[in-house]
Amino acid sequence: MNVNVANEDGYCRIGIAGEMTIYTAAQLKESLLSAMADCAELEMNLGQVSEIDTAGLQLLALAKREAADKNKPLHFVAHSQAVLDMLDLCNLEGAFGDPVVISRG
Repeated sequence: MNVNVANEDGYCRIGIAGEMTIYTAAQLKESLLSAMADCAELEMNLGQVSEIDTAGLQLLALAKREAADKNKPLHFVAHSQAVLDMLDLCNLEGAFGDPVVISRG
């Protein structure tokens, strides 16, 4: 699991690569909350998430809640197939308020 943060005058782009699972949740939570503290607006790129379970899904919900509590917009972008599959499985495609394109082929 790898978290990259690029802060451009308060607009933060957070990229997550690797697993968002129970095995990485504690470390990822700490990294995400730390990154969010220095940002006025956030974009979280989920395109490199290789695996996600319910712990990872809870982290996404936590990030949205924390950002909303602090009046900081947070957008999830470039959802990987693993993230799309999890959102579809849990029927949460629209729950976070971000556009999600799910291909059913």
